[in-house]
Amino acid sequence: MKIAYVYDAVYPWVKGGAEKRIYELSSRLAKRGHEVHCYGMKWWTGEDEILQGKVHLHGICPPMPLYSNGRRSISQAAFFAGKLLAQRIDCDVMDCQNFPYLSCFSAKLLTSLRGQKLFITWHEVWGDYWQSYLGEIGRAGQAVEWSAARLTERNIAVSARTQRDLLSLGARAIAVVPNGIDWQGINRVHASSTQSDIIYVGRLVGHKNLDLLIRALAIVKEEIPDVKAVIVGDGPENEKLKSLVNEKKLAANVDFKGFLENYNEALSLMKSSRIFVAPSAREGFGMAALEANACGLPVITIEHKMNAVMDLVTKKTGSVCLPTEQALAEAISRILPKKEEMRGRCIEEAKKYDWETGCERAERAYANRTDTMNR
Repeated sequence: MKIAYVYDAVYPWVKGGAEKRIYELSSRLAKRGHEVHCYGMKWWTGEDEILQGKVHLHGICPPMPLYSNGRRSISQAAFFAGKLLAQRIDCDVMDCQNFPYLSCFSAKLLTSLRGQKLFITWHEVWGDYWQSYLGEIGRAGQAVEWSAARLTERNIAVSARTQRDLLSLGARAIAVVPNGIDWQGINRVHASSTQSDIIYVGRLVGHKNLDLLIRALAIVKEEIPDVKAVIVGDGPENEKLKSLVNEKKLAANVDFKGFLENYNEALSLMKSSRIFVAPSAREGFGMAALEANACGLPVITIEHKMNAVMDLVTKKTGSVCLPTEQALAEAISRILPKKEEMRGRCIEEAKKYDWETGCERAERAYANRTDTMNR
């Protein structure tokens, strides 16, 4: 098959769940003999088309900031969607990521004109959250999401939770192809010499609730004065979070590592920590939490109807708590001493998710094998 992935951000220049998913699936599909192309913004220097292993990367336009005032940029999404329309993409299957939506409509037009199969991969469904995110104009975003769910009868959800939410929008055939981990790769990474009690890895954006973690740490510090937390990642909330750390007198307790070019460094820091905290209110899957489990770390996350990390955590691999600083602080204090007790079960649960398995499911979905599709 000739397979084309469409997403504005490209791994490893941009590191996030969707980018990593495309990288892992496309690499494995190319090794299986498929011709794989990825169309995104040109985050690299040099030629517009380059090879990443056996995968063809196409930079269809210059990069633009993905965020404006802490929110995904509408102008950036429109710019990328417009540039996509100018492409002549030769493929059998096009897999367009649902966010930031506008490119899905460009992909629909392109595939309709050439008789190609269009798949839309849904990482999360926002529904009523649009109005919390954008205020009154969020109704327009909600309408766009509703329309995108009806663009094709070939949808892919990254989790059962996302599948349920997508069905509520009226989408029909939906294959569940979960995200995964590179188990063998993680197993080869050695623990860092930098040790910590708590680690977070991900973007520093509002819905990730890093301020909740920092406020909880101030409570934990009363019981454990030398508690150490490492925060890996960058984003629009960076300076605000650093100010909060200073306000809470936690400068000696919190270490901001920033964006790490080599993701193995983040995995190494996970392996030298005791627990992973994922306080996000909105996750379509939670790949970093799964990687933390693979590193032997229990995961603590919060209760929220849009947080799919909850589906990955059991009482034997971590804790799900109320979204308050007091509840999060209590969960941290309770799970910290149980790290070694939970380590083995965390690793066993993580082994159930592997990119090779995900690749096989994606391959079957693209071939329209009915055993992957749920109606």
